[in-house]
Amino acid sequence: MEEHEKRRVLIEAMLPEVPFDGWSRTALRAAAAETGIDESEALTFFRTPRDLVQGFSHWADDRMLDALLAQNLDAMRVRDRVAAAERARLRVLEPHREAVRRALAVLALPQNMAMGLILLYRTVDAIWYAAGDRSTDFNFYTKRGLLAGVHAATTLYWLDDRSEGGADTSDFLDRRLAEVMSIPKLRARLEESLAWLPNPFRLMRAARRP
Repeated sequence: MEEHEKRRVLIEAMLPEVPFDGWSRTALRAAAAETGIDESEALTFFRTPRDLVQGFSHWADDRMLDALLAQNLDAMRVRDRVAAAERARLRVLEPHREAVRRALAVLALPQNMAMGLILLYRTVDAIWYAAGDRSTDFNFYTKRGLLAGVHAATTLYWLDDRSEGGADTSDFLDRRLAEVMSIPKLRARLEESLAWLPNPFRLMRAARRP
């Protein structure tokens, strides 16, 4: 089993443990025992809670992209492709809401906030790329910045949504995307104002490079 596959297996085995033990070494040990992966090797993959949360976020992104392969995105408008990706990620996470809450609690710690922004960037970058965006100009960054706000707000709304089939979250997502994509004047003003400021998403893009 390759390292990437071992990481995936460990994260998936941990998910039932996290509501009780959090993103902790205790949960990781339980996952290692269940999967037959040597505990010392597991600890080389995930040394700290922040490593585990990073692995969980990457796992969710990967599962989202896997789910999108079964959809005909070419037949959709760009907005619908983005919405499909957001919904696909939430479906992946649906059985693991408490794990998401625990992950957000880890990322809320001051020492982990920068990593939280990098993970957020990674997710919205994956969504835009899956939606067919290949821009390389300033539009690249504004698209990701705007979607980051939509993604974060939708995730927080979803955590407390108890409507049937997540209908309220779906409506919330559609409203937020409509607001972002139907006001080009606001986007133009945002681009003009942000052009004078250091762009954190440029830094995050660089941070993701090997």
